[in-house]
Amino acid sequence: MLQLDDLDRAIIRLLKEDARLTIAEISDRLNKPESTIHFRIKKLQEKGAIERYTIILGSSLKPKHIAFLVLKVEKPVIEDFLERYLEYITKTLSMLPNVLMVAKSGDDKIVAIVGEDTQERLDRFIEENIKSIPTLKEVLVFPIREFKKGEELVGFLAGI
Repeated sequence: MLQLDDLDRAIIRLLKEDARLTIAEISDRLNKPESTIHFRIKKLQEKGAIERYTIILGSSLKPKHIAFLVLKVEKPVIEDFLERYLEYITKTLSMLPNVLMVAKSGDDKIVAIVGEDTQERLDRFIEENIKSIPTLKEVLVFPIREFKKGEELVGFLAGI
């Protein structure tokens, strides 16, 4: 794992808050020379600590209702097909516009984050598009009512 010092972490923290900051602005905020900041950012990019700069969508484009789902896949008679089922389901879910994140978890589980503008539409989306997948044994739905940390993740994942 890449080792970062306090200055590297401070630079990354500022860029996470606002990737549009100039080197001069970062230099002023951290009270370090611009040449030092420029060199550190370049090294962070070379080492892969900073892969790319992106945007987080604002509240007008983010879904208002979010749910975390755990999907348990029925184990097929021929267990060699389980991985194919998982791959099929994750690809299918990945193509749906309201699915913000999909990942495999464990041998027979998939986790997903889904979102919609209203609770009714979210419930209908889950019922019609996810619970209807034939190879699912169980779908656990955990509505997210309030974020304590990571709310910007929704703005990062939201599709347009």
